[in-house]
Amino acid sequence: MSRNQATLIGFSAVALWALLALFTVASAPVPPLQLNALCFAIGGAIGLIWVAATEGFAVLRQVSWKVYAFGTAALFGYHLIYFSALRLAPPAEASLIAYLWPLLIVVFSGLLPGERLNRLHVFGAVVAFAGAALIVARGGISASADSLPGYGLAFLCALTWSGYSLLSRRMGKVPTAAVAVYCLATAALSALAHLALEETLWPTGAMGWGAVIALGLGPVGLAFYTWDVGVKRGDIQMLGTASYAAPLLSTLALIGAGIAAASPVLVLAAAMIAAGAFLAAMGSRQG
Repeated sequence: MSRNQATLIGFSAVALWALLALFTVASAPVPPLQLNALCFAIGGAIGLIWVAATEGFAVLRQVSWKVYAFGTAALFGYHLIYFSALRLAPPAEASLIAYLWPLLIVVFSGLLPGERLNRLHVFGAVVAFAGAALIVARGGISASADSLPGYGLAFLCALTWSGYSLLSRRMGKVPTAAVAVYCLATAALSALAHLALEETLWPTGAMGWGAVIALGLGPVGLAFYTWDVGVKRGDIQMLGTASYAAPLLSTLALIGAGIAAASPVLVLAAAMIAAGAFLAAMGSRQG
């Protein structure tokens, strides 16, 4: 597989993640841990079928348990936090804040050995975080005080996924097949936590079940495999730049479904986040 092919495969993950917020909202009233269990079971099953048809299960025995623990903690933690954020805050705002992760990937990669931050990194970070602040402060902080925990969880999502992506780049020799184990282990942990902490609530009607299945097949399934291929074998700088379109696509999906209103504030905030992340990407290119 060439570098360009791997990068294009990684791009498909961005398109799938743009639908994460929409499908998550449509899956209500399924609680976060139960939703995690259902979606990752589907995503893990996809992986096992793919592994059986290609490399075979022997490749999974070559991976250290520490790698499996890392991947499971990242996937389980991120999605539990993300689903919870969308339950505690308006979906468009929470989704946009969570999508600060492309910016954080660029900034944190500039802190790795051999890299450095420059003025474009700093300016891009200021612009993007100003966009996030605009979302939180829309209509005044006091008007959305009940949503502040959700906003905080959304920002934690950004930190979690950026860290996972950068460390995955450093573990380039780990086969993408390992993602199937991440998914299945995350499903098991989520199921146990759900039974201990939540009331079981199943999706409502065909639309609710369709949303859960769509999550497991796409944003919480195939996307993890294609992203892993992209960040390990492709141009991570190009992938980071392409990821900046995700918050805009996510917001458009929510607006198209009638879940979010097409307010000028949301459009401006999305544009600021995308612009700030793009400036940071240009800074990395110059660094």
